[in-house]
Amino acid sequence: MSSVVVIGACMLDLISYVPRLPASGETLHGSTFQMGYGGKGANQAVMAAKLGASVTLISKVGSDVFGDGTYENLTSVGIDTAHVHRAKEAFSGVAPIAVDSDGNNSIIIVSGANDELTADEVEAARPAIAAAGVLVAQLEIPVELSLAALRIAREEGTTTILNPAPAREELPEEAYELADVFCPNEPETELLTGIRVSDADAAREGARILRSRGARAVVLTLGSRGCLVVDDDGATDIPTDTVEVVDTTGAGDAFVGVLAQQLSSGADLRRAAAHASRVASQSVMARGTQSSFPGPDDLPSELRAAIVGT
Repeated sequence: MSSVVVIGACMLDLISYVPRLPASGETLHGSTFQMGYGGKGANQAVMAAKLGASVTLISKVGSDVFGDGTYENLTSVGIDTAHVHRAKEAFSGVAPIAVDSDGNNSIIIVSGANDELTADEVEAARPAIAAAGVLVAQLEIPVELSLAALRIAREEGTTTILNPAPAREELPEEAYELADVFCPNEPETELLTGIRVSDADAAREGARILRSRGARAVVLTLGSRGCLVVDDDGATDIPTDTVEVVDTTGAGDAFVGVLAQQLSSGADLRRAAAHASRVASQSVMARGTQSSFPGPDDLPSELRAAIVGT
């Protein structure tokens, strides 16, 4: 079984549907409330696990009901939670979200326990990272902790994927150098390079700049246009399926989770990216984040056979 370690955030999305977004000091009656499990780390771990990878998550939640629910959610898909720690005082990370009748939203993110993960707790996961085929990191937890995990992976010979999200204008030079695969989307690429990814040539230029900073390979996700892979073997445009889009939330995390699962199972980068792009396109056909992530039985038969061999 392929093995993946993900370091990143666990969050609870608290979604209220309202007729319009409230003004300052105003109280509104909402029509519907939903709670969903999220956080980029958890999302990517769940996607990889749904496709059969043996997944360990490094994260931190509160000693509260949201933390309890997060553990239950992770274990329900078989994720190893030995390195999902409990904060003594901080609450679990939450994202209260208001969504109006036109789909506009207002979001507050409170990282909570995610910000209390420590370097010692990351180091304690070294054996799991060393045993894994792939380590995945993002930027939703303090960047120094993602870098610490990437360093361990490089020292132990584990392939690394860095997803530079949420987007930011600058990254430490080491972040690029520790990435075997640097996997941004279009807005992240623009913020990091100043290149607006408006066409294929711009995508290649953005990826070239990112590689020049030390990344061994760049996989630039392009939404409905698929993705671009750039490495020592050149640049390859990889299309994806045309589907009816319902909700794009979490599609990027689905892509990264599949990419990790595929690379850890021995697929080459272009094959892994092609499968990741197609599974991500399947995810946008359903509402929600983790709830939209397909398992093997949800995939077209030929894609299921290519990914999980059944």
